[in-house]
Amino acid sequence: MFGMFKKKSEKEKLQEEYQKLQSESFKLSTTNRKLSDQKAFEAEEVMKKLEKLK
Repeated sequence: MFGMFKKKSEKEKLQEEYQKLQSESFKLSTTNRKLSDQKAFEAEEVMKKLEKLK
């Protein structure tokens, strides 16, 4: 119950964004390869930010 007011850390936010971008990239891979590659690139950029935080 008390966890619902807890703010997410920067790391948690980036992990969620990475997961979202990877999912979008996978869904687009069957219909639009160019957009899929763009989402995959954005996901990699987010992963680089995560690596810097460690």
